[in-house]
Amino acid sequence: MSEHKHGEMNIEAQEKTFAGFINWSKNVVIVVICVLIFLAIFNS
Repeated sequence: MSEHKHGEMNIEAQEKTFAGFINWSKNVVIVVICVLIFLAIFNS
């Protein structure tokens, strides 16, 4: 087996995937909050 050298792995794909996941999660939270506000205003 070859030696592991810290910091040499290419992680661009993982960083892009994580950034996309965070962006998607943020958008979902914003939509859910908007829906809850809409329901609170028009359901009372």
